Amino acid sequence: MTAALDAAQQAQWKRWRAVADLYHAYFTGLILTVVTRRGTADAAEFVFRVFRRQQQERFLPGLEKLGLSHLPPAVAAAQYHYLSNWIGGVHVEYMYESDTKAWIRYPPPRWIWKGSAICGVPGEVSRAMLRGWHANNGVALGDIRLGFVCTKQSVDGQDGLEGYYHQYDHPLELDQRLVFARHLEAPLFDAKAAPALPVSSWPKPRLEKAYRNYAMEYVRTAAPVMVQLFGPEDAGYLLHLTGKLIGMQYFDNVAAALAMSRGGAPEFAAFLDALFAAQDDAAATTQSEGALEVRQQSWRLMHDVADYHHACSKVLEGLFEGLAAGCGRQIGVHMRPAAGGRPPLVWTIG
Repeated sequence: MTAALDAAQQAQWKRWRAVADLYHAYFTGLILTVVTRRGTADAAEFVFRVFRRQQQERFLPGLEKLGLSHLPPAVAAAQYHYLSNWIGGVHVEYMYESDTKAWIRYPPPRWIWKGSAICGVPGEVSRAMLRGWHANNGVALGDIRLGFVCTKQSVDGQDGLEGYYHQYDHPLELDQRLVFARHLEAPLFDAKAAPALPVSSWPKPRLEKAYRNYAMEYVRTAAPVMVQLFGPEDAGYLLHLTGKLIGMQYFDNVAAALAMSRGGAPEFAAFLDALFAAQDDAAATTQSEGALEVRQQSWRLMHDVADYHHACSKVLEGLFEGLAAGCGRQIGVHMRPAAGGRPPLVWTIG
């Protein structure tokens, strides 16, 4: 019985990781779509707003959840990035220097710019991520003496993204909260000296689900930001296009994890049902007038987004069209949204 339970749990975790990989690829692809279709300036503004929004929603609650709120600001900020990214499968290093100076380093390969995607990311876009999150941690903590000093950027050809949080002895102006010091080098990482999550409150099943949710959370943030920034029509086009491209590329990987296969409309309907389950969404498949209908009864990713717009559903429409193309030729996928574009969404497959 134990062996069977272990096997079932491992299969569940494999499905969750496939979902994480799909949404991870979608988020990276979305940034590259904006770079190539709208240009560097728009991409940088988009990335800035995504990371600022995430920082405002997640940083302070995350400090509490990770038990870091009691630490000095520089140390708390650096340890937050180390532990929260570690949970999401992002390789990060943390080096304590003093209560007012603590380093973080994202060594290669970079999670966010996976694989060859890093070659398409302008330096301005990477800097926007730092402006959106790292430079604002002091403000969030109520201590505007805290700033971030960036010493390296991977996209500029340096061997990682690194820098340190520094609590100065004076308040910082807006343009002083992120500065660059390319002549400096981070100290070596010592894993034994780095903080660790308490195993009792972060068991393996919780970590595996958090790994999945980490990647999905970026898409949850990015879709409404894109709609607000570029407008529903332009944003819908970009969200849909990215989804279709990523879906076509990732069907085989996701299908293998879900124990699904290529084929026609029935196989794709079964694939969607398994994908919804792996996302913790409810769905039901029925036959209607010679076609299969998958009724999506929930969309956990977007259910509590206050500024949700129906254009955000283009994420799924594009992904499912791309995944259908990966499953087999000439599989039609048509979305019938409810009012406001939130579930129930009905997908006609045929």
